[in-house]
Parts: sequence; C-alpha cells; structure tokens
Amino acid sequence: MELHSLKPASGSVKKRKRIARGIGSGHGRTATRGHKGDKSRSGSREKRNFEGGQMPIQMRLPKIGFKNPNRVAYVPINLDRLQMISEKFNLNTVDLEALASNGIVRKKDKVKILGSGELKAKLSVQAHAFSASAKEAIEKLGGTVNLAE
Repeated sequence: MELHSLKPASGSVKKRKRIARGIGSGHGRTATRGHKGDKSRSGSREKRNFEGGQMPIQMRLPKIGFKNPNRVAYVPINLDRLQMISEKFNLNTVDLEALASNGIVRKKDKVKILGSGELKAKLSVQAHAFSASAKEAIEKLGGTVNLAE
C-alpha cells in the first residue's frame, strides 16, 4: 500500500450538486428553484410567523392584559431574612449599601421590608418601603426605621 494509491471507499464521497451551470448539467434554467414566484428570487425570505397568507395566529387572538408603565417593583425582604442577614454579616444597621455590598440586592433595586418571620435583634433598618407589621416589629424591639429615597 502506497500513499498515492489511497482512495476513499466507493460511495462514501458524493459529488457536490453544481446548480445553475447550464441545461446540460441537469440543474440549469430554474436552478432547482421551481417556476417563478417569490421563493425563486434571490433575497427572498419568509416572515417569521408567515402562514401562507392566512391571518397569523398572533393576530387572530385577542389582546389581553395591561402593563402599568408606572409600576414600582420592590425586592421583598422578610423579617426572618433580615435577622439572618444581620447575624451572618454581623450588622447593627441594615441599609441599602450593606445589602448591595453583600450581594443580597443590586444597587438600583428598591427594597421593601415585609413582616413575615421573627426578628430578635435590635436593628436600624433603611429601605424604600415597609409593611405596617414589619415597621411595628422593628420598633417594638427598639430598632429604627428609615425610609430611603
């Protein structure tokens, strides 16, 4: 066996179909694109939800719902999580910078303290909003509540 005599197994390599190279090639004239119509032209592409001219499903279905552009989305933090954060990071004042620097919220997030769970430590808490029960529980233990802007 010599290197110059090596060949791939018969039938394993197919010849490339040479399109639009004359009638004698068998793939000339319409170049395997059929006759006329949009799909025979170059640069033709079907729209993403095109259904052959039928009314597309997203237009057949009714519009529903409403997105309020003025909605303020808060990141909720419950009292039990506040207790865990103060113990884990050894904090007496839980403010927005402390929460952001410890990876609990992002810098631009708005934070709301909720009253679920139990708080045992006296904390000074700063947030954008507080539920009534959370505010009451923090002040009951002698802590302070500060609203951030």
